[in-house]
Amino acid sequence: MELELRHLKTVRAIAEAGSLTRAATALGLAQPALSAQLKRIERALGGALFERGRHGVRATALGELVLERSRIVLPAVTELQQEAARFARSPRSAACFRLGGTHGPLLGALVDRLADVAPDARVTTCTSWSERELAGLLAEGRLDFALAGTCGSAAPPGAEGLVWREVAVDPVFVMVPDGHPLAHRGEVDLTELAGEEWACVPGDGCFGDCFTASCARAGFTPRRMYETDTSSLVHLVQVGRAVGLCRATFPTMPGIVTRPLTGTPLSWRHLLGWHAGTQPQDTAATVLAQARMAHAGVAARSDSYTEWLAAHRDTDAAPAGHPGGL
Repeated sequence: MELELRHLKTVRAIAEAGSLTRAATALGLAQPALSAQLKRIERALGGALFERGRHGVRATALGELVLERSRIVLPAVTELQQEAARFARSPRSAACFRLGGTHGPLLGALVDRLADVAPDARVTTCTSWSERELAGLLAEGRLDFALAGTCGSAAPPGAEGLVWREVAVDPVFVMVPDGHPLAHRGEVDLTELAGEEWACVPGDGCFGDCFTASCARAGFTPRRMYETDTSSLVHLVQVGRAVGLCRATFPTMPGIVTRPLTGTPLSWRHLLGWHAGTQPQDTAATVLAQARMAHAGVAARSDSYTEWLAAHRDTDAAPAGHPGGL
């Protein structure tokens, strides 16, 4: 059985009611039918979602994870339905998207989502290592929307008339070969990597300075930094030449693992930008909603990120900015 939105709504209803009997009443189902449905959901997810007792039910650790994700997914889908309805009412002539983005899976995921929501729309893409270049293209009217990013809380690339909205905030992870002594760790302390050489993709923001500052606080200076394209970065990590820096959404690659850094010393803020004078409010809201859904989908495909989110969902270390690329 594949998990569906109605299953998440069922799990949420059981948690809110505190018992299967009360949840069945609220859902208009017979209690045996709800119990059978819950068993099917638990089989699909691989474990029990609730512990049953004399006074009702209580969510297990897996149940808490599912409930946490449902608090993001269900409102996002409602927002998507509303934005899609507004989008469908917009003139056909407006269904053209010139998208820009930096490296990473988010741009492709956004293209995929827009293709589903507006199958007749014309979508073109432009990629650049430079956030400032993308901002310039927006200001010149050569792009409609751009996915860029900043290190931590740094200001977005500036140009008059541009609007930037946060899509999500990710922790920065490290990539190591799967045979690395630290590959089995749940988290890696930056000090344990003091003797390594490093690799990352280029950019014109402050990420390099922020990384160097984090290393200084950890008591060392990076030996060497290779700035290169994504394929070369992956190769350098696979052969053990360097440790890579990546966003937590970096897709799984053979021969390497991604691991979070203890204390989350570095983070990356995903942004969607457009020119306020050229984009209708409804269109911008629709693309922003799709970008947030695209990020949620990309994040869900990363096992290491999913585990990190589950471990940090109740702590201050969890990244802010989830909606409410490497």
